[in-house]
This record gives sequence, C-alpha cells and structure tokens, in this order.
Amino acid sequence: MKKIEAIIKPFKLDDVKDSLNAIGIQGMTVIEVKGFGRQKGHVELYRGAEYDITFIPKVKIEVVVSNEMVEKAVSTIEERAKTGKIGDGKIFVSAIEEVIRIRTGEKGDTAI
Repeated sequence: MKKIEAIIKPFKLDDVKDSLNAIGIQGMTVIEVKGFGRQKGHVELYRGAEYDITFIPKVKIEVVVSNEMVEKAVSTIEERAKTGKIGDGKIFVSAIEEVIRIRTGEKGDTAI
C-alpha cells in the first residue's frame, strides 16, 4: 500500500476528485493548506497598496491505494491538476505499513 499526497491549486480539486473516483478510488482526505515553492509567493495590489503574499493557498489531497493502483492514481492526479504554469504543485508517494478500518477491524487492502 502507498499513500499519495498531492498539493495542487484549489480550482483543480473537483477535476482531480472526479477523475480519481472514475478510476475506482473512493476515499480521500482534503486539507486546505498554504505554502510556497520556487515562486516564493507574489505581490498583489489592493486599493493602491502592494501586499506581499508569501504563502499561496493550495489544497492537499491524501489517498491510500493498493500497490497496483499507484501508477494509475499518480498519472491521473498529474494529468488533471496540471495547468502548465508555475505553482501546479507536487505529488509525494510513501509506503504505508498497515491500514485498519476502525468500524470492522479489517486490515490491509480490504480496509482501504
């Protein structure tokens, strides 16, 4: 099992969510986050004054999938979240040792 964490632009969330559902991924966690990468934020004008926006609003999606679904899930996220512009985000994949469904006690792939 693998945990996929994707940090994407907020307006891409629905596209990514719908596409993941279409390939059979049913559950996910979505968290509103702020951060910056290479772009180091940007400057906005409000009522004639400049404001330095260091932390850009993003959305973090977390899904746990079986090893067989990793490539398909990652490529789906990459394809649907991509705008081709700076700040599209990152995808992180890490190993998960165990998953337990609290309600039933199921473990492993069946608990996903």
